[in-house]
Amino acid sequence: MSDCGTVISIDHLVMKFGSFTAVNDISFSINKGEVFGFLGANGAGKTTTIKIICGLLKPTSGKVVVSGISVGNDPASVKRKIGYMSQKFSLYSELTPDSNLDFFGGIYGTARSRIGQEKKKLASELGVPDLSHIRTSSLPMGFRQRLALSCALLHDPDIIILDEPTSGVDPVGRREFWAEIIRLGREGRTILVTTHFMDEAEYCNRIAIMRSGQVLVLDTPDAVRKRYGTDSLNEAFIRAVESDGGGI
Repeated sequence: MSDCGTVISIDHLVMKFGSFTAVNDISFSINKGEVFGFLGANGAGKTTTIKIICGLLKPTSGKVVVSGISVGNDPASVKRKIGYMSQKFSLYSELTPDSNLDFFGGIYGTARSRIGQEKKKLASELGVPDLSHIRTSSLPMGFRQRLALSCALLHDPDIIILDEPTSGVDPVGRREFWAEIIRLGREGRTILVTTHFMDEAEYCNRIAIMRSGQVLVLDTPDAVRKRYGTDSLNEAFIRAVESDGGGI
């Protein structure tokens, strides 16, 4: 991890939907070059927090700053700083991979030459000569995952947000994907990733465990294991979410 300052700052963030509190007064920061893991059961508040960071949801209260820009004041500028890959990959399944790259490149105003380079690179990685005659829906899950990541990186963002990006991907595909994530982190990109896989969480510089909209613990994987007195991160996670206490 290259610690060159705070890139994402979350200060007393609250998000309510009617009487339901999805995010309950959380505060933390993420540094440049950090691979930061967000862990928690479904409904813990991870995806809601991510949508707020991306400027897709306006919080009930609190402040989020991304690369020095207030998300509340200028969400459009924040969106240009972020490459976002959702759990369902956000691809148009009936389009070809080439057309998906053209579409997302157009959204971000990416140069045609840059899109062309990515098409050639992706075709080489997938071992196919041409991506213009294949429906995205016909690609194996791992290939769709790689295409989705390419779309998210087209505008060369400094921050990459990945919401359960390996859900449904086979173990080999997950390992290859994480090798790419680690490489991007070493380049100085800041990566926020949610995952249910504890073996993936081991790759993160720090992890935050959420429950019921609150951050229970935030530390390195080693420190989290020590805190809960176990050699297993999976067991530490279970002990954290089942504990009566909490709070970082």
